Amino acid sequence: MAPVQPRNPFTGLLVRAAFSLFALSALLAAPAAAVAEDLRIEQVTIISPQHAAPVKNATVTVHDERIVSITTGSDMPAQVAGARILDGRGLYLAPGLIDSHVHLVLIPGMTPQQEQAHPAIAHAAREQIPRSYLYFGYTTLIDLVSTPEWMQQWEAHSLRPDTYFCGAAPVLDGYPMNSLPKPERYREMPYFLLEAYPGSAVPPGIDAAAHTPEAVVRRIKAAGARCVKTFFERGFGGAHDLPLPKLTTIRALVRAAHAAHLPVLMHANSSEAQRFAVAAGVDIIAHGLWNWDEPLRVTTLTPAVEKILDDVIAAKMGWQPTIQVLDGLRGLFDPGVLSDPLLAQVLPASLIEWYRTPEGQWFHDQTDRTMVTAAKGTRARAEQARQIFGALITRDESAVRYMAQHGGRILFGTDTPSAPTYANAPGLNGWLEMHRLAEAGMTPAQIFRAATIVNAEALGLSEVGTIAVGKRANLLLLRADPSQTIEAYDDIADIILHGRVIDRITLRADRLQ
Repeated sequence: MAPVQPRNPFTGLLVRAAFSLFALSALLAAPAAAVAEDLRIEQVTIISPQHAAPVKNATVTVHDERIVSITTGSDMPAQVAGARILDGRGLYLAPGLIDSHVHLVLIPGMTPQQEQAHPAIAHAAREQIPRSYLYFGYTTLIDLVSTPEWMQQWEAHSLRPDTYFCGAAPVLDGYPMNSLPKPERYREMPYFLLEAYPGSAVPPGIDAAAHTPEAVVRRIKAAGARCVKTFFERGFGGAHDLPLPKLTTIRALVRAAHAAHLPVLMHANSSEAQRFAVAAGVDIIAHGLWNWDEPLRVTTLTPAVEKILDDVIAAKMGWQPTIQVLDGLRGLFDPGVLSDPLLAQVLPASLIEWYRTPEGQWFHDQTDRTMVTAAKGTRARAEQARQIFGALITRDESAVRYMAQHGGRILFGTDTPSAPTYANAPGLNGWLEMHRLAEAGMTPAQIFRAATIVNAEALGLSEVGTIAVGKRANLLLLRADPSQTIEAYDDIADIILHGRVIDRITLRADRLQ
């Protein structure tokens, strides 16, 4: 059986309609902006990835949203008038987490038409999603496919993680443009690359000069993006003939992006795609390696797969495993997913109940039809789906283990939501990804670094990722050491965002109902 690939969050959806609904919902949901606090955290143990060991008995002072002093022992800083005091004894202070691969336009599992039909459910979801990322400690997000207009709506939420975006540079009519109707796709994904292929032509009204690699990078940079994302994807299910970029085109894109001080990410989850990414010289591969040039029954690393991973390591490329992409699809066939008590903490009850309805099961039904057609009978097809996605997960975990053991530059990213699946819930998806990474062989210390300093360095986020004087005060006050156990991320005492202290319990979805 040929390897099966999961679907993309844009598949079959009208992004323009989502944008309009998102605009209304975000504006309605946005509370008044809060004033940052002056803050003093006393006698805390600092766990920061630039330090080889914990910094014990420390006092951290925050003023005007930034860390202004760090002292240890009896060397206490001067008091700041009116500062809030937090007793850090027995607690650990860590940098806020960074998820370097999210998509914020759509509600997981809902189409724009469904949002329009259920405005109260959609509004509750839109209000909760930023809070759910914060609930699991994510104070910085990178939306890998966005525009200034989409970001403006997200930023209407005053309580939200800091968020940056990539400009998406797909090849004309390739992935993920192919999931939008013409000519809408040319408006909604404006930074596409013109590439000649059989049957291709410049769309009516399109200025070809604006779609060279150099012009695309200039436009992405001018839009305020922090990165460029491009794609190597032949397609999904029975369609494997999508246009692909030429190596010369992506190399030119990389040169232009580097001249503009922008990193380049590439969607690539297959052996062919990751070989192409290495040859093109991109900075970050967005996805683990789960589609191999082997029958699906082969889940143990082959010499050919190891060679690709060795090349990624040698090039010091960033590499996002995104194992939850696959588990988010497998979860469609797990009846227990919607009963998980953690889901109720990050999604409104009204949305979870809607997922249980026949309408809410639309993506399960679509996946059932398009990805597991060989089996007969509902129960048999569900089991086949679990086996397919389970095999792909095992492959990705094997690749993660190899990267972790051989010095790979692993970045923490979840691709939330990877598809319109309710099994990729915001915030919770990151918690589950950490467990997947741990099961694959990454240590808590490696996961901690991947979600803080490695992400920050790879994406040029100089103000976050570590605890140091001058850094933005996006911090987590934890009851356990995150470099020793990932369970620390579900035992957060307080989230500190721009110096503002947020009691974690107030962010729960089931507290707002």
